Amino acid sequence: MAYAFEQENKFNEFYQPPSESEKEHHLKKMLASSRPIDIGKSLWTDELTWMEVRDLIENGYTQVIVPTGGIEQNGPYLVTGKHNVILEAACPEIAKKLGNTLCAPIIKFVPEGDIEPPSGAMLFPGSISLRAETYNMLLDDIASSLKQAGFKHIIFIGDSGGNQTGMEIVSGKLNQRWTGSGVLAHYIPQYYNPGWEETERFSKEILGVEETRNDGYHDDIWVTAMMMVTDPDQVRYQQRVDAGLATINGVDITPIDDTIELGNKMLKFRAEYTAEVIRNAIQSSKN
Repeated sequence: MAYAFEQENKFNEFYQPPSESEKEHHLKKMLASSRPIDIGKSLWTDELTWMEVRDLIENGYTQVIVPTGGIEQNGPYLVTGKHNVILEAACPEIAKKLGNTLCAPIIKFVPEGDIEPPSGAMLFPGSISLRAETYNMLLDDIASSLKQAGFKHIIFIGDSGGNQTGMEIVSGKLNQRWTGSGVLAHYIPQYYNPGWEETERFSKEILGVEETRNDGYHDDIWVTAMMMVTDPDQVRYQQRVDAGLATINGVDITPIDDTIELGNKMLKFRAEYTAEVIRNAIQSSKN
């Protein structure tokens, strides 16, 4: 033991930590190193390696969507992460329609009401809320991180009404701060409004889907079908079938494949609608 201690001390005497210039050289070498394997297929930045994100940006993927969801009560059938479940399918679909676009991780926590005393969704167990200032700082830091990575167009969309004000405020402040940088933040309210209403209209007029009653839940056939594209269990599909409750607002959600197909059609419509708005916003910023 004493010998080992002596040897360690001798090693420490001769060891010289790398200089700042050596550290900088090593970092530059690492950042410039080639990716050793084929690139992954995901459009989500958190499902890519840092090398994959770097290479995609260098190859023109300079647009990134920042999707905001929420954790709130949604009736007896839908999970509290309803908006996040929809965005899991919606964001990549929008990115594909746009091309050269990635999706940042879903921001799952948003303002849902006062915490104490509780209001809004916070009156129900399972809901999680952020104060507006916390939410805004989160948006700012995430967008600033994406700018630092090399993205040029940072696009905010929100699947819930309570998300909109913060995205509008933050995108405006970012654009003021980033003046002359060549990077822009885009707040796209149309994904939510009139995006929801347009999707409902499309479903009624083109797909022939019509709700015949209101069950009184924070739920409808449009939400349910789009969630089922990601995961039917998130609407408790099988449990509802077993209990004879596989309807929402008068619309049957069986058979499962038909409702998933319906959800896919809704998502593709909403994605194309949103992508067109984003294209116009980016084009306008270049004029």
